[in-house]
Amino acid sequence: MGKSINAKELIAKRYGKKGTEKREAFREGAFSYYFGEIIKNRRKELHMTQEHLAEKVGKKRPYISRIENGEDIRLSNFALLANALGLTIQLTVE
Repeated sequence: MGKSINAKELIAKRYGKKGTEKREAFREGAFSYYFGEIIKNRRKELHMTQEHLAEKVGKKRPYISRIENGEDIRLSNFALLANALGLTIQLTVE
């Protein structure tokens, strides 16, 4: 039987230790992907097209597509999209 490895170990092996340039690039990409998935899933739950969502927030459809595919998003635009989709954003202090 093979040696088991947990997710933290796997990420460290593939992308380096926390704080390294490669690890930070991975983290940023992962967050962008995660936010895009939240937006896409909620839009689909509401049976809304990308075109309709774009019209609600004053953007063009290709912008919505890029966000849903993991392109980085400005916080102000994320707030616009969240509001249009009936989502809330909560910030907490660690």
